[in-house]
Amino acid sequence: MNVLQPWQLLLVTLDGWINRQQQDVIAYIQEENRILRNKLKGKQIRFTTEFRRFLKQQGIKALRLAARSPNLNAHAERFVRSIKEGCLDRMIFFGEGSLHGAIRQFLVFYHHERNHQGFGNRLIDPLGVVGPLEGSVTCRERLGGMLRYYYRDAA
Repeated sequence: MNVLQPWQLLLVTLDGWINRQQQDVIAYIQEENRILRNKLKGKQIRFTTEFRRFLKQQGIKALRLAARSPNLNAHAERFVRSIKEGCLDRMIFFGEGSLHGAIRQFLVFYHHERNHQGFGNRLIDPLGVVGPLEGSVTCRERLGGMLRYYYRDAA
């Protein structure tokens, strides 16, 4: 006769709880989508004139894209894919605060620590001068080690 160990009972209980949390999140998102669809009633989401004025003051020209044309906005689509694969798909969030914290950490990593092929495998905005070629390598971890940045300390 197999008797479950205490840690096995804990895993079974935890598994059921996590499944319930995932179902609750999915139900919440579906309800939010339903409410948004009812409010919009087939209308497109558009920028307000105040927001368009703000963009113009910042020197940004808003371009209208055809519906369902992700290939026309490749940079935004690539960023969405990066944040989903590198962060959002790999974590379970327990509230809006933990989601915002993870996004903040990912953005710091993305802009200051992640190499980008479009820039010749360089950083977009390095936090400091790139270290020397000799010396010990240090690792900076974000989001529990999912995002890692390796660098050499300055001499």
